[in-house]
Amino acid sequence: MTSPQSAQPAGSITQQIRKFAPDGEDSAQAQFLPDLCHVSALAVLVLMGELLALVLVLAVDGLRDFSWQRLGLVSLAVQWVILPSAALLCRLRPRLAQLSHRVAGAISFAVVMAVLLAVLVVQEWLRASLMRQGFDLWHLLDNTLLGAICAGVVLRYAYVQQQLHNQQRAELVARIDALQSRIRPHFLFNSMNSLASLIAIDPERAEKLVEDLSTLFRASLADSKMVPLEQELTLARRYLQIEALRLGERLRQSWDIDSGLESAVIPSMLLQPLLENAVLHGVARLKQGGEIQVYLRQLDNQLQLVIENPAPALDSNRERRGNGMALENIRQRLAAHYGHRYRFQSELEDGIYRVEVILPMNNIPETGKRSEKMEPAL
Repeated sequence: MTSPQSAQPAGSITQQIRKFAPDGEDSAQAQFLPDLCHVSALAVLVLMGELLALVLVLAVDGLRDFSWQRLGLVSLAVQWVILPSAALLCRLRPRLAQLSHRVAGAISFAVVMAVLLAVLVVQEWLRASLMRQGFDLWHLLDNTLLGAICAGVVLRYAYVQQQLHNQQRAELVARIDALQSRIRPHFLFNSMNSLASLIAIDPERAEKLVEDLSTLFRASLADSKMVPLEQELTLARRYLQIEALRLGERLRQSWDIDSGLESAVIPSMLLQPLLENAVLHGVARLKQGGEIQVYLRQLDNQLQLVIENPAPALDSNRERRGNGMALENIRQRLAAHYGHRYRFQSELEDGIYRVEVILPMNNIPETGKRSEKMEPAL
């Protein structure tokens, strides 16, 4: 849908900003074990089980008398222990995250040992029945001890891997917060300038602007990670309306947004600094002003964001430095969120500055959606 419009003065938006709370890892507790319900984690466990079975067969038969039949039987027993244990630990994972590490470790080991003991008892009973021999308790104890050692090693490995993941994620969140904190002051300073110029000529409008600013900052601070696109669009439009108090008719805006993107999630405060860059280094430097055009489209499983604005030639190092630092900050935030799964490029051609961002298309989980209507602007 295309909706060209000129920027309007900021009105009260207290009823427009909605609190979205999509469930995700950002709000989850630090986990004790990896997500064993995930295919990649389960594949690693199966592979480790096969390697363990191979080691056990080589330890017994050696390479010269290697028996593929014995490898198959040992692999079957090992996988019968791994798969049910992974299923149980997967279901217990949320509860284990709420316990101390000692208690969670003891419960995890007890679960694996219970499955191991059940499989070994059935295996020993079948062996005794088929070979018409008595139940060999010592053989069962030998296998149980060997299985307990292997289970302890695997659980310890899984625990260390998850704690490393938790630490890396905590460092990533801290890095994103630090990068984002460098952006918010720019918004504050420019908004305060607009407020200062408005107080003397229109106190009532200035009061409404203060209310809008407090609502905008409350919303941006509440969602410092991934937020719904709908909320980010609302904040971005309000930012442009606030800037319109300073620039008036010189600032115009046009939005072209594909339908069905409401469930997409993007990093918070992504649009606002890009639009601030377009205003500060583009429209505001032109006497006649200009139009900021925003395009949001879905390309297969990717979200494309394009912002175009008229801009003067960058004829000083200071302008290049100020413009480049803002964009580099955004690049670092995107890299922290998406790694190499994003594209960010900008160019100035024929007096038009163009920024294009392509992100993986992530949606709000169904359990985290809230169906709330956005009220019209006042």
